[in-house]
Amino acid sequence: MPAVSIGGLASGLPPNLVDQLIDAERQPIRNLETRKAKTQSKLELVNDMSDKISKLTESIGTLASTRGFNDIKLLSGDNNIVQGVVDPGLAVPGSYNIEVVQLAQKAAAVTNGFPDKDRTEIGVGYFEFETSNGDVEVYIDGSNNTLEGAANAINRANIGVRATVINDRKSPDAPYKLLISGDSVGEDNEIAYPTLYFLDGDQDLYFDEEREAKNGIVKVDGFEFEIGDNSVKDVIPGVTLELKQAAPGRSVNVTVKEDQEVVSGKIKEFVDGMNDVLKFIQTQNRLDANTDTTRTLGGEGMLRSVENRIRGLVQGMQVGVSGSIKRLNQLGIVFNRNGTLDFDQDKFNTVLSRDPQAVQSFFAGDGFSTGFVPSLKNQIKVMMDPTLGSIPLRKKSLQDQITRIDTNIERKDKQLAKKETTLRRKFAKMEEAMSRLKSQANSLGAIASAGIPNLGGVKVNGS
Repeated sequence: MPAVSIGGLASGLPPNLVDQLIDAERQPIRNLETRKAKTQSKLELVNDMSDKISKLTESIGTLASTRGFNDIKLLSGDNNIVQGVVDPGLAVPGSYNIEVVQLAQKAAAVTNGFPDKDRTEIGVGYFEFETSNGDVEVYIDGSNNTLEGAANAINRANIGVRATVINDRKSPDAPYKLLISGDSVGEDNEIAYPTLYFLDGDQDLYFDEEREAKNGIVKVDGFEFEIGDNSVKDVIPGVTLELKQAAPGRSVNVTVKEDQEVVSGKIKEFVDGMNDVLKFIQTQNRLDANTDTTRTLGGEGMLRSVENRIRGLVQGMQVGVSGSIKRLNQLGIVFNRNGTLDFDQDKFNTVLSRDPQAVQSFFAGDGFSTGFVPSLKNQIKVMMDPTLGSIPLRKKSLQDQITRIDTNIERKDKQLAKKETTLRRKFAKMEEAMSRLKSQANSLGAIASAGIPNLGGVKVNGS
């Protein structure tokens, strides 16, 4: 009788049978994970649309303010002579002719030359400055009695003057000179250049040239004014003129005007934002043979609600605004055949130039309940209302679905883990039992192979 043979494990079952069984049992969990992934895809799309809608007012929100359309710029006929900075809240459009007869200048003085800046000694003593705060003395001793040391000492004194060592190549044998100048221009900042008291220097120190502080002179539309600074705030309302160089006899035209490019740019940015929302809705609603509708928002009531509100706002009339402009199409903003918006900037700029007040009134209204921008903000507020808004409600619905799926996955994972533990315990006991049976079968097989002995003369098999 041949020995009993069992292949593989003692039971003869595949060694990964439990893994296979558990993997089969995991299919419902995989189905839940697939549902969760699709729901998360939808939630991401809702968040994307929410962001696009929230950004709609960023570009033109300022147009609803009191000075929203007063983006003012200054144009100079020659920026090398005069430039300017505009305060949009104070500037008044207009044109001016500016002649810079004389720039305001600092008081300054320069010494005689020295062969170097940090070795030749100027002696021991002090500089005495007459300032608006009284006489100030700056002492020089053996530790700083060079041009460079003196400049550092004067600067540290903080008395409204600035000292520096310059290299004047016109005097190659003694090119280094000490230049002292006031911090500010104009006669109000006059400084009497100092009296020098020095002894025992390698060479004498004296001021070779001095220049008094002077006020500037400008002509505005032919009228002459004296100014104490080259940055002038009192010549043109709301404008700080920056005078760059004197040009006696030359008149430079300076124009303060509304910056149409800025306003037009805000409107274009807004139209682009609206088109982002409209194109997003069109993409979600577009269906073909390959569309996975479980991962898109196509056909959802939320999309229809948003699109209807946008179309109603764009095509509707603004009631309660003053002026002749009541609809966006009067400003060159219209729907095209593709269902998105076209913006005719030339038409918009023409209308803005002709009647800026009417354009501002259309967009700004009263800033609260009338006007395009307040109406847009109110519509967005409705759509984004956390309690009743279609977008937050849809977002919450999807988030709740994901939470429920996560709960189910967690519950099934725990059940499956328990089942796996039970199966492995049962299979371990079965293997143990089968192993004993196999051992017994092997023993019986060995006895049968050796034959049965003759006991007590009893014949076996008829012998």
